[in-house]
Amino acid sequence: MLSIVDREVALNRALTVILVTLLLDAVGMSLIFPILPGLLRELAGADATTRHYGALLAVYAAMQFLFSPVLGALSDRFGRRPVLLLSLAGAAADYVLMALAPSMAWLYVGRVLSGITGASMAVGTAYVTDITPEADRARRFGQMGAAMGLGFVAGPLIGGAFGEWSLRAPFVAAAVMNGLNLVLAWFALPESNHHRTSRLEMSKLNAFSALHRLQGRPALMPLVGVFAVVVLVSQVPGSLWILYGQDCYGWSAWVAGLSLACYGGLHAVSQALVTGPLVARLGERRALLVGMAADGLGFVGMGMATSGWMPFALLPLFAAGGLALPALQALLARQVGEQHQGQLQGTLASLTSLIGIAGPLVVTAAFSATQSTWAGGVWVVAAAGYLLALPMLFGRRARAA
Repeated sequence: MLSIVDREVALNRALTVILVTLLLDAVGMSLIFPILPGLLRELAGADATTRHYGALLAVYAAMQFLFSPVLGALSDRFGRRPVLLLSLAGAAADYVLMALAPSMAWLYVGRVLSGITGASMAVGTAYVTDITPEADRARRFGQMGAAMGLGFVAGPLIGGAFGEWSLRAPFVAAAVMNGLNLVLAWFALPESNHHRTSRLEMSKLNAFSALHRLQGRPALMPLVGVFAVVVLVSQVPGSLWILYGQDCYGWSAWVAGLSLACYGGLHAVSQALVTGPLVARLGERRALLVGMAADGLGFVGMGMATSGWMPFALLPLFAAGGLALPALQALLARQVGEQHQGQLQGTLASLTSLIGIAGPLVVTAAFSATQSTWAGGVWVVAAAGYLLALPMLFGRRARAA
């Protein structure tokens, strides 16, 4: 029998491995951005760069949508550890493939595999849910968000630095990092799922049926609707931040990159250090409201900003907005039993990916349509979008939950 101290050490070690895994997922997703245009020009020619750029991003999001519930359901049946190990091995092999890709077809194959293995985020979230007491889950989800935020800061920096040497070098770096993480997980990651389902239902492997199954949980549905609103609104800064800064404020590439690094860094600090204590003090529902209100004020500020220094001044509001998602994830996790956490997290990850396919297309199209009249209107409309969450959050079924 493990002593309480030994068990705590083992759990902390396992949590560290999971956080490193999520950080590397974010690095792998984002390191491609600085080098992808140059790689596309090399493989497809300058005329096809824009078309392939959007298509590759959509392919990645589509694979995450389709395979997040698959990996989540498999982890409910066979355990979190084997699914995570398989995902890490697949990610390392995928980055080697992309480093060696001789044509666009191989690059698409690589992004397909990268999207599939990146769907391990759902399994990582289920793992953290397994090992964390209910009262501490919001804090743990905040730490996960911080790890992802740091990955999205480090990814473009790694991609840009290695890309100066070779367009293929960032993929080699990502393969090495995933290989090292696989070794770490193999030796330091115990199994966390001790309430496995007795059989694997094929219907649970279908991303669309996973969304349909939520209808059978009336208390869960309004909270999932709030989750969809929060994720949809988050597509605006994710899609427009650099484009808007360069177009409206004349940011150089260096200033744009600095602003993105500051955005991700403050977001990570907020989720790592502020989310847990604030949720413990306010409760999950009030913390969610605080996060949405801060984010909405930041969006309105962006819509009204007239100078390039103003977005930097608004960054603390966006960082406070990072409270919303961890608090909401903790609320959602309360609604299902321990043996279905993987299924829930897989479904939420699929919903996030589904929104991530269409969201950037809608946001950039809206910005293009209003650019000559009121470019900041997209930000203000997005802030108003949070109002859609209020009836769902305070409706009868949500209050019962």
